[in-house]
Amino acid sequence: MYVIRLPDGTLRVPHSVLADEGEDGAVPGGRPEGRIIADAYVEIAPGDPDYDRLLRESLTEDELEDRRRRWRDEDADLLRRFEEWKSDRPGEDAPGENGD
Repeated sequence: MYVIRLPDGTLRVPHSVLADEGEDGAVPGGRPEGRIIADAYVEIAPGDPDYDRLLRESLTEDELEDRRRRWRDEDADLLRRFEEWKSDRPGEDAPGENGD
């Protein structure tokens, strides 16, 4: 998750919460439900004590989309090269063919 800089200057900052059973994680009837993990964004405006530090590492929504697009393109190229490499290796068993 990344710090996202919105057009109005507000930052959306990732925030994660981990709660173990017994920390308000009980379902109605008092049964503990187990571990709860939540990921969300909180908004921080200019003037917040952490704003300047977080601003340096922030990305606009367009920059984040460009980064994701580049990863997808690079992943496709990497997968293609791996498949070519794999097909050039004669005599190798495919997964599961030798009883594994």
